Amino acid sequence: MKPHRGPLILAFGILGLVTCQLFGIAAWVMGNTDLREMDRGWMDPSGRDLTKTGRILGMVSTALIIVPLIIVCFFIIIPMIVRTFP
Repeated sequence: MKPHRGPLILAFGILGLVTCQLFGIAAWVMGNTDLREMDRGWMDPSGRDLTKTGRILGMVSTALIIVPLIIVCFFIIIPMIVRTFP
């Protein structure tokens, strides 16, 4: 049975919120992988709570990177389209 990576995933989730959102994407992906392995019995399930918390923080930090990108694209693309048509 593989050891869990709960503290690492939690640290990545926190770093994703505080410093660089790319850590959040890594926390989300690693958390999903580890939870799947815990459900199958291949990984130590004692770190499930840390893994879930890190995954959720990763989701939040990913949303914090995606939402501003959508807003910026909206304010750049819409004015370009409006200027194209007289």
